[in-house]
Amino acid sequence: MAWTAGGLVTVLLAAGGFGWWLYDHLNGNIRTQDFADRLTDRPPPTGGMNVLLVGSDSRAGDNSAYGRDDGGTQRSDTTILLHVPEGRQTAIAVSFPRDLMVNVPACRTTAGGTQRAYFGQFNSAMEVGGVPCVAATVERLTGARIDHQITIDFTGFKKVVDALGGVPMYIDQPINDKAAHLQLPAGDVNLDGEQALGFVRVRKSMGDGSDIQRIARQQEFLKALIKKVQDENLLTNPAKAYNVMDAATKAITTDSGINSLVSLYDFANGLRGIPLDRIEFTTTPLTDYAPDPNRVALKQPDAARLFTRLRDGVPAPTPAATVTVVPTAVSR
Repeated sequence: MAWTAGGLVTVLLAAGGFGWWLYDHLNGNIRTQDFADRLTDRPPPTGGMNVLLVGSDSRAGDNSAYGRDDGGTQRSDTTILLHVPEGRQTAIAVSFPRDLMVNVPACRTTAGGTQRAYFGQFNSAMEVGGVPCVAATVERLTGARIDHQITIDFTGFKKVVDALGGVPMYIDQPINDKAAHLQLPAGDVNLDGEQALGFVRVRKSMGDGSDIQRIARQQEFLKALIKKVQDENLLTNPAKAYNVMDAATKAITTDSGINSLVSLYDFANGLRGIPLDRIEFTTTPLTDYAPDPNRVALKQPDAARLFTRLRDGVPAPTPAATVTVVPTAVSR
């Protein structure tokens, strides 16, 4: 949705007066959290662009409707590294499972202390040190330098979908999942914000109940969301354009490199020319983690080959690869 900022910026600046107030209001919505100043021993930059996309499972504030607060702690519910190779002709979105066992580097904690490096579950990095610790973990794991980060929580995600008027999808089987607050019939549906949030969270009542299969559903939803945004001509409907941008800018937290409408537009301009069929959605290659059947480990040498692509900027092939599914269960 960031690329809608470009046209909206033009409209608001041209309007002057009240238009400038709207622009200033939207700019003020965007929250900033830098991560680079808290990272050490970073990989060198390449000609490509790597963006860390994090969905937080914090139950603080308005998110408390989706589970216990635990004092406002959070883990990364969804983590995707979006890699756009030099030339901006293709992209690859790599999902990291929550229960992937990894080496988490030493991180500054959210309380201001320091957590020593440890071996543990991937999504624990968010709880230890927030997005900077997730970024450090992904950089250490892949060897790919992260250029930007965008974080969104449950409530923000829901409001963006509602502002768009929902996202159409085809559901191949009925869903009735109390934990995800979701009940849907099979067939063509237009998911509103609450339903969309339930769909990307649902796990226990579908398939083998694994987080890996849930990742596949999340990626299908992201494809539908991208298509909806690409199909919308928001500039012909200024009121809807404003509502979408108001919801989107309130929903996200970014680094200071893309924390304004103008910088979001510049960032999005590098993505807008990539058609959906040239965006590859995949997940880290996985295998069983012997000590615990409820966790997974990287499958080698497949993971190393994928990370080489991210590190060296090798263009993604088409058609898009499919997600490898490994049965597993997930806590929390």
